[in-house]
Amino acid sequence: MSNKISIWKDLKENINSVKEKDPASSNSFDIICHNPGVKAIFRHRIAHYFYNKKMFFIANSISYHTRKKTGIEIHPGAKIGKRLCIDHGMGVVIGETATVGDDVLMYHNVTLGGTGKDKGKRHPDIGNNVLLSSGVKVLGPIQIGNNSKIGSNAVVLKSIPENVTAVGLPAKIVSR
Repeated sequence: MSNKISIWKDLKENINSVKEKDPASSNSFDIICHNPGVKAIFRHRIAHYFYNKKMFFIANSISYHTRKKTGIEIHPGAKIGKRLCIDHGMGVVIGETATVGDDVLMYHNVTLGGTGKDKGKRHPDIGNNVLLSSGVKVLGPIQIGNNSKIGSNAVVLKSIPENVTAVGLPAKIVSR
């Protein structure tokens, strides 16, 4: 994950990522105007900038209004990689200490949250090229390895290695 991301280059990459991963989206203008995931990520980049400058009120205000507008809640402190694609984003929650790698595909009702038991680092780290299906809950300071897939409505409470598929409650690895 890059520390410095040009917000305009990132927007263009996100639009192209949506075109690639969502067969219902092919027009850049339509994606900019109507895709809540692209809007939420773009606004998160701005909120994250203010968060890093310790301008928390502005950062939280941007985050709050983004959640009201898109149904997607990304804490301004969360670190988001390149080309995150949030498809049908309603109900997505990404906590303050979460990190999301590059080229992640995330569907609606995904939560990257805490368990309430941890201090400091409380949220998960998601690797690169990960698929988080609808309704997935990844809870606590755990890791999801690169190129892994998590099936719908899985609840992940322990780290998942690279290149696996995990499903269930609690999530268990079903294929490598």
